[in-house]
Amino acid sequence: MMFGRDWIAARIPHSGSMCLLDGVVAWDAKRIRCTATSHVSPDNPLRSKGRLASVCGIEYAAQAMAAHGALVASNEARPRVGMLTSVRGVETHIDRLDTLDAPLDIEAQRMGGDDNTVLYRFTVHCAGRLLLSGRAAVILDAAQRAGFVAQ
Repeated sequence: MMFGRDWIAARIPHSGSMCLLDGVVAWDAKRIRCTATSHVSPDNPLRSKGRLASVCGIEYAAQAMAAHGALVASNEARPRVGMLTSVRGVETHIDRLDTLDAPLDIEAQRMGGDDNTVLYRFTVHCAGRLLLSGRAAVILDAAQRAGFVAQ
C-alpha cells in the first residue's frame, strides 16, 4: 500500500471507525484506487439493523475522492474540504456489502472540474465483481462559500 489508514484519516473529514478505507494502493493526477475491509466489521457505523446496504459504497467512493484531493494538493498546508453535492447514474449490482468476504476495491476518476467543483466517476468492486458505479459532484470549501465557520 502506498498510504495506509492513518494517513487517510489525517487528511479526510472522517476519523475513527467512520474512516472506512484501509489504504491507497495507486493514484495519479486523475484517479485513485483504494482498498477497504471495514464492510465486514460488525461495528461499521453505516450499518443499519446489522446490514450494510450496497449504496453505502457511495461513502467509500467519497472518501477515496477526498483522499485523492489531498494527494493532488500535497503542496497545500491543509487539504480543501469538499462536500458531496450530487450523485448521478448510480447502478448497484448487489443488495449488501456486508455479505462479501474479500476486500473492496474502490476507484475514483476525476472527469473534470475547476477551482470550486470537481466531478468524479466511481466504481466499487469486490474480487473483480462490479458492485456499484456512478458519478459524483463535489463542491470544494462549501462551508466557507456559504458563510459558515467551522468550530
